[in-house]
Amino acid sequence: MATPSSQSQGDSFRVLRTARVAPSWTDGAAPLPERAMPLTFLDAMFLSTPAVERVLLYRLGAADDVDAVLSRLADSLSRVLRDFYPLAGRLRLTPGEGNRYELLYRPGDGVAFTVAQHGGVDVDELARDDPREHAAIAPFVPVLPAGGAVLAVQATVLLLPIRRDLALGVTVHHAACDGSSSTHFLHTWAATCAGAAVLPQPPVINRTCIRDREDIYDLLASMAKDSQPHMLESTIVVVAVDKLLATFAVSGDTLQSIKDRIAAVAARRGVPTPRCTSIVATFAVIWHCHTRAAQGDVDVEADSTPSPNDGDRGLLVCLSDLRPRMDPRVPDKYLGNCVGPCFAWAARKEIAATGADDALFTASSAIALAIDGATRCEADYWDRCTEQGQEMRTLESPPVSVAGSPRFRVYDVDFGFGKPAKVEVVSIAKTGAVSVAESRRRGSGGIEVGVALPPEQMERFRRCFGDAMAWLSSSSPQ
Repeated sequence: MATPSSQSQGDSFRVLRTARVAPSWTDGAAPLPERAMPLTFLDAMFLSTPAVERVLLYRLGAADDVDAVLSRLADSLSRVLRDFYPLAGRLRLTPGEGNRYELLYRPGDGVAFTVAQHGGVDVDELARDDPREHAAIAPFVPVLPAGGAVLAVQATVLLLPIRRDLALGVTVHHAACDGSSSTHFLHTWAATCAGAAVLPQPPVINRTCIRDREDIYDLLASMAKDSQPHMLESTIVVVAVDKLLATFAVSGDTLQSIKDRIAAVAARRGVPTPRCTSIVATFAVIWHCHTRAAQGDVDVEADSTPSPNDGDRGLLVCLSDLRPRMDPRVPDKYLGNCVGPCFAWAARKEIAATGADDALFTASSAIALAIDGATRCEADYWDRCTEQGQEMRTLESPPVSVAGSPRFRVYDVDFGFGKPAKVEVVSIAKTGAVSVAESRRRGSGGIEVGVALPPEQMERFRRCFGDAMAWLSSSSPQ
């Protein structure tokens, strides 16, 4: 059912209508009955976190009829929701339980699909990498309807005279699914809309795949209720005050330079070389720049004999996909959360050392060790995670957290009118995380990083990143 609206944000942006798109059963398939899917402790980690907000920017061709594009998007969404029906449901407290939650799908449930238009900006302007205000892209992000909705979509037509472009906003409650699942949904929706002959494999909807930990569930549910006591009655609103968003590209050549320098430091110290993948190398240089930007304009000299107790400790937190590592193994297309945290600890002074290969060695060693701990997923992994999570809350400085993954292939999400010109994780302005994705520059082997910071800190980050790229392009490791 469509609801016309005249809501506007400024003179250029206007919401035209919002409709509820329900799973389609028009091809003779029997409608799905009511189903309740209990959340696992892996889902409960994200009960009170802000929703994940993505905006995918597309250039429409001259032959693309805007109304036809919008119709195809809505129709294909309806068809895809047959397989991804939990995303059309609602998050609620399990009846008769005080701290257990579930996703409930009932016949007639659907996803809010908003159509809007903007007459003051085009994709070229929105797809820039240089810093711009969060407020400039925030209108393209749909808000989750109150009452426990876990997915919302907004298609905004950009009405500049030269070209009609499209900003597709997708908001997902993290308690419903992780990044692997949400991008699996996006790829399936896009392939269906484009009329692909072969679609991605359907999701596996079976919460018994996860061996639950009731003790951890109790702790996480209690923490969520304390921080957001009304989280199911209304949308969790987090305001990104005075934040700038920017994208920084780390090329394939730069990643190789980082790996070479880390190997050289290991050889100089006579220690094993940490397992430095491209993602570890990226995290290391971003952690270095983020830490320097946070401390102001104070330069920190490299310490050739670093001490783990030198200065306050810094922390980088990323997530590891545990599907292939759980016992029993969880299917690759499992719909839900199946990620575990990786806690990388190091002295902030060492991470922030000026122009030093030692700083990257320290950062990459800590990150590789943390990822290895999650990869092995030993019996005490979750107990250690609980302890480190408690320790994290005692830090003087907030941790650097990471969202996204190059393996999500967000630049391959093609709805039939081309691949995106830019994909932005807008919610990092609210969570304080950095986002990572594969480079949209095809064949570069690089990774792009989204950063959201206040203006002064963003300027320091830009300078730190520029300095890092300059020393990494020099002829030899230090």
